[in-house]
Amino acid sequence: MNFTDIAKAAKQASLQIVDTDARNRALLAVAHAIESRQDEIFEANKADLREAEGRIPQAVFNRLKLDNNKMRDMIAGIRDIAKLDDPINKKLLVRELDEGLTLYKISCPIGVLGIIFEARPDVIAQISALAIKSANAVILKGGKESANTNRTILAIINEALDKIDGFPKNAVQQVFSRGDVADMLKCDKYINLIIPRGGSSLVQYIKENTKIPVLGHADGICHIFVDESADLEMAQKIVIDAKTQYPSACNAVETLLIHEKFPHTDALLASLQLAEIKLICAPETWAFEYSDKILAWKTAAGLEEAVEHINAYGSGHTDAIITQNRSNAETFMNKVDSAGVYWNASTRFADGFRYGFGAEVGISTNKTHARGPVGLEGLTIYKYKLIGSGQIVKDYADGTKQFHHRDISSSQ
Repeated sequence: MNFTDIAKAAKQASLQIVDTDARNRALLAVAHAIESRQDEIFEANKADLREAEGRIPQAVFNRLKLDNNKMRDMIAGIRDIAKLDDPINKKLLVRELDEGLTLYKISCPIGVLGIIFEARPDVIAQISALAIKSANAVILKGGKESANTNRTILAIINEALDKIDGFPKNAVQQVFSRGDVADMLKCDKYINLIIPRGGSSLVQYIKENTKIPVLGHADGICHIFVDESADLEMAQKIVIDAKTQYPSACNAVETLLIHEKFPHTDALLASLQLAEIKLICAPETWAFEYSDKILAWKTAAGLEEAVEHINAYGSGHTDAIITQNRSNAETFMNKVDSAGVYWNASTRFADGFRYGFGAEVGISTNKTHARGPVGLEGLTIYKYKLIGSGQIVKDYADGTKQFHHRDISSSQ
């Protein structure tokens, strides 16, 4: 089957919206299947790791590796999604334009999602689960380094879905070749949204080579500003967590800004070095994502300079301030132009699972449609339904009738 046929089948599946109960049963079946067959997945992942070792950057290798924690979170994420409210067919607005003429704004699926991702095989389960819950169809294209793991996980998912009565065929599909990527980017007739999960070069390539809307982020250049009043112990804990808990993640901190009047700078830097973080005080560029235990740092004259630096060099992903000064924290969060702005918390919290979304399709730095960790809500759009009783525009244009635009509770 060529790519156009795959995309057509996905479009047809996206139009067959099954009820909430069927979608939730599908998710629980998928979670159970992955849990009961996780040994198969681990074996496939070991094969990928053997083939990739020494041939890909360490940061990518780390993302490729599935361990017990990632597996546990993957399964829990699917079950959590099943527990969430159905995002489809919600009444977002009910407005009576005139007696017997009512406008409804109703949430609905986007349609067909094209997902292009590198390394991380757990993305398959996360995005498939979100697509199932939001009644979207999805076509997944993973990197060749994770091909064995991806094939195994998707086969398990589709075997589980096949057992759910009425669940549409071809709702979750996968392609593998580089040519499929090119075909996907041209397929604006059937694909409604492209979501890239990978490095800057991948995202930029996709944005430059498709007419289809693209949701995602190119870089994860996250900052932490340690303000003058910051508590030293808190600053140490937060910065170390944000840099070392998972250095290759897009929400790991890459630049540390320290107020020039912070009294514990030497102690803070020493603690970071003890945590095996390499500190760079004069990088070639401040706009760089290390994806490793490397941290650029500098002092800032104050809050204003820190904000200016972040807005100039950041990627609009996630940035944090550590301070005991509420006014400074609020100023920081209002003026930093990022999808996530934190006060006294690690940037690593920028994650759909940690936000209670169950999982995420990615983190968006866009300013249209969806921003930050994108969960179910970001995979829905809306349509307007107008229900009348024979009204025509002419009567309102000539003044025979008048609109009264009365909002009604959306629960009615």
